Amino acid sequence: MRLLAPFVRPLTLCLALSSTVVLIQGCVPLMIGGAAATTGIVAVDRRTVGQQVEDKTIEIKVANSIRTKFGDSVRVNITSYQGVVLVTGDSLGNDRKAEITEIASKTQSVKSVSNQVNVVKETASFGELSNDTWITSKVMTTLATTNEIPSRTIVVATDRSVVYLMGLVTQREGDLAAAAAAQVSGVKRVDKLFQVISPAEANKLDDANRIFNKSTSSNTTPLGEAPAAAASSSGAGVEVMPIK
Repeated sequence: MRLLAPFVRPLTLCLALSSTVVLIQGCVPLMIGGAAATTGIVAVDRRTVGQQVEDKTIEIKVANSIRTKFGDSVRVNITSYQGVVLVTGDSLGNDRKAEITEIASKTQSVKSVSNQVNVVKETASFGELSNDTWITSKVMTTLATTNEIPSRTIVVATDRSVVYLMGLVTQREGDLAAAAAAQVSGVKRVDKLFQVISPAEANKLDDANRIFNKSTSSNTTPLGEAPAAAASSSGAGVEVMPIK
């Protein structure tokens, strides 16, 4: 029984988050993906663990609010990173983008909204959604196996074969990640919604993560408490740059 103790808290957190809404595809201490997929909570993410949990909470609140108002007339996927919210999906017949943006913007802790919802006659088919999941998986694998890309701090979302990348990265890291994702078969376009930080800031956050991981591996720091050195990089710019 003692061997299970280190995993009780992350498992409890994952169950609490994933049972609330089907939007959250998975939650484990390592990176995973799903339809319009996002990464789960990871110890090496440049966000604090607290910020990761807050982003998951934002995703649940925004998704529930939109679905409560519009029901089956919309298909939405919500991805939040440092309070920057990406909305992807479909709106049947009517352009509800302004209302969707307003709902997301008024949600607690949301800093800004990028609304990429499509106005369509039919929502994406099961085949299209499955293809998006497959593309997300391939992009995440590509990022993880490409040098100089901090893949575990980058969130990947795919909708109708358009890939969206979010994360705390340097300009060079963002450019490399976008270029790598654009080479994945099936990708129509890559949009970067990165929050760009300086190399010095990136090094500071990475060093804090290394200290945090070392302390948690020796059970000296409870999981769920981020190191104080991992400061928030509020005020970082959001860059959106399609790659044709």
